Amino acid sequence: MMPRRQPRLSARSRTQSVEIDPTLSDDPGDWLEAAFRRQYPSLVRLATLLVDREVAEELVQDAFVRTHSRLSRIDPVKVPMYLRSAVINGARSHLRHRMVQRRHLPPPSPLAVAAEVGGVAAAERTEMLTALNTLPNRQREVLLLRYYLDLSESEIAETLGISTGSVKQHAHRGLSTLSATLG
Repeated sequence: MMPRRQPRLSARSRTQSVEIDPTLSDDPGDWLEAAFRRQYPSLVRLATLLVDREVAEELVQDAFVRTHSRLSRIDPVKVPMYLRSAVINGARSHLRHRMVQRRHLPPPSPLAVAAEVGGVAAAERTEMLTALNTLPNRQREVLLLRYYLDLSESEIAETLGISTGSVKQHAHRGLSTLSATLG
């Protein structure tokens, strides 16, 4: 006859989960606790089919919170159905909100230029301004009004109080000097 083995005791205590039948308890908190134990995994799976996992868990938790605040008005037998409806409605609301956000996104920024391009442009701009500052005042004024403000020769002449011929002469001399200076 073989000796009987003694059962091993584990360090973890095993507690059995007690499911509460809503008809046996008058405490709405017990109904919700039982529904949480029974329904939470399946509600998360349901919500995951509608939205991503992180949002799904939040939706289910929000559904339980909202249900808790309305427990006095909900029939205990209908708590699971109420939770499913709350999760589905929460998912719909989340998806609607996401669509509105996408619809109102700012337009994408233009492609960024390489840092070298910006550096070269800044160097060229500095070189151009330095060359412009070497010109006599009247030539500099004519060139700035012509190429910066895009004014016509007659508008420049009126602005500076000189003749159109003088505008042409100052522009020609200024451009000649700039091309010689800048290469």
